Amino acid sequence: MANRVAIEAEARPRAGKGAARATRREGRVPAVIYGAKQAPTLISLEPKAVLKELHRGGWQSRLYEINVGGDLTRALIRDVQYHPVTDQPEHVDFQRLASGEMIRVTVPVHFDNELASPGLKRGAVLNVVRHTVEVSADPDSIPERFNADLTGLDFNDTVRWSNLTGTEGTRPAITDRDFVIATVAPPAKIVDVAPAEGAVAPVAAAKAAPKKK
Repeated sequence: MANRVAIEAEARPRAGKGAARATRREGRVPAVIYGAKQAPTLISLEPKAVLKELHRGGWQSRLYEINVGGDLTRALIRDVQYHPVTDQPEHVDFQRLASGEMIRVTVPVHFDNELASPGLKRGAVLNVVRHTVEVSADPDSIPERFNADLTGLDFNDTVRWSNLTGTEGTRPAITDRDFVIATVAPPAKIVDVAPAEGAVAPVAAAKAAPKKK
């Protein structure tokens, strides 16, 4: 289950672009919490707190407990808008969570035991098709990550959805097949080209050539 991360926020009195610009001038990031059949809650966040979470992997499936003046709200980050020049976060959208209401989340995949894969030990490359998997899950049991065990995998072996662990209580967005997560791709072969019959190998030809005086 994903860990909850506490994040402090302040209430914002007004919506709109002008109010959001005023919030940014005050050195804070405007945000909104929506969903669970409740009215949106306008908040602002400390920029350092936002950047800290965005720089950590897996924030798309991380549960946040947002404290707004003592009122706690569980939520997921659904969208982040960035400044086109500075790339700093300018607005954050949170989705409010309600127990028993299935939500769609993106969960990262972690690959384990690479050294126990015969194929990878012999020079193969792990071709990751999906670094994350989109699933439906209950807010109370959102996994922090899925795990893929690479033990015993050789050339051309694959990791599929059914091979992942930690998927209990989730339903993948792709339901029509056991889709591929990664493959063990063999290394490119080096082909030695033998000289044609009667031809002189380059090195031999160089030795046989008369020296210019």
